[in-house]
Amino acid sequence: MRRSIIFSLIIGLGVLTCGALTASAQTGQLRGHVILKQADGTTAKAVDAVVEVFRVDLPGKYPTKTNKNGEFVFAGLPYIGTYIIAVSMPNASPTYQPNVKAGREVDYEIILSPGDGRRLTLEDIKKNQAAGGGSVGSSSGESAADKAKREELEKKNAEILASNKKAEESNKIVGETFKAGNTALMAGNEADKADKKEEAIKLYGEALQQYDTGLAADPEQPALLTNKAAALKARGVDRFNIAVVSKDDAAKAAGIESAKADFKGSAEAANKAFDLLKKETPAADPVEQRRQASNKYAALVVRAEAMRLFVTKTDPTQADAGAAAFQDYLAVETDPAKKTKAQLDLAQMLFDVNAYDKAKAEYEKILAEKPDDPDALANMGLILFNYGAAKEQEGKKDEAKAMYQQAANYLGQFVEKAPDTHKFKADAKAVLAELKNQQNVQAEKPSTRPPRKRP
Repeated sequence: MRRSIIFSLIIGLGVLTCGALTASAQTGQLRGHVILKQADGTTAKAVDAVVEVFRVDLPGKYPTKTNKNGEFVFAGLPYIGTYIIAVSMPNASPTYQPNVKAGREVDYEIILSPGDGRRLTLEDIKKNQAAGGGSVGSSSGESAADKAKREELEKKNAEILASNKKAEESNKIVGETFKAGNTALMAGNEADKADKKEEAIKLYGEALQQYDTGLAADPEQPALLTNKAAALKARGVDRFNIAVVSKDDAAKAAGIESAKADFKGSAEAANKAFDLLKKETPAADPVEQRRQASNKYAALVVRAEAMRLFVTKTDPTQADAGAAAFQDYLAVETDPAKKTKAQLDLAQMLFDVNAYDKAKAEYEKILAEKPDDPDALANMGLILFNYGAAKEQEGKKDEAKAMYQQAANYLGQFVEKAPDTHKFKADAKAVLAELKNQQNVQAEKPSTRPPRKRP
């Protein structure tokens, strides 16, 4: 069973935490039940059987008795210890179970057979083990069926211990690679801030090596996947930006393809992280609830941006999947500024891949809340201009002119509201001039326009 250990990483997006099992937990529970095999072959719950747990890696002894249901529980045993459970009771042959660990959620079943009622000491058990004996201190009265059942239980317990050991080793790797990967990722972010793109690309590569090592040990770690997606996205952006200004055509083409591969890998990792987080059972503990919410938020932020780049730079056919990623993120974002930016990014993504109908719907939502948003006004104008051109090609002149008029209205308002430094302002003025010269269409005054319908 995977437990939770929290590592913190701030990447300008939120705090990611990594779930893993760790041997640093201090104590664990050890429990089981005892069955008494009667001389006639029937079985009964062994009530008041003496249960003694010996710690074998360090000195330690913990005694108790079974309850009316034959059950025993030791709470708070050192997690990292190795134990032997020894059981005895009057008129029964004592027995023991070796190689026991606490905190593994194993319900150990101990079977007693008729015998002399003596108790085993740790020295008795060690002598029996040295002589090659099994887990029964005295074999008198143990039937072949009892022996087979005991050996099957020992086999299962050994499998559980082996599985736990593997999980501990895996989680150690996960924790170490998560920490090392985060260090490299944050260093890459700092290199990017200093405009050292080549250095940042190298650092992102180092982060990815660490995350991949951790994921090889445990492929279902959402935090590792989320941070991997963030590193791939950042490296892809740097590779793309370097490539597009390159004067070497071959280097440019290779750089763009490498960037596209990063964007694709980022989207895949982010989506897998989100799928794993959706399957998590909601925690009851408030601390664990906050950890889950933090992980989900960070994954949604990274996933939305990863999908935007994947859709616009690699695969425009995934526009609907990209839109769904943004909607998932918008559903949990509470910061108004971040929410507005995400809405604009969603609309721009759809606009960039020519999904004009869907982009128009998103821009209408934005303008209903923020009527003077310059980017929404500009792109609404361009969408309607394209609609007008399409209608004109179809020979539908009246419909085309109506579309051109709406385009001019939006573009006119954009020119009026946008700062002179806006990158599209000169182009918008050129489009308005073309509409006036070729279509005899000019932007109407806001007071003469019909009210904009709210979605």
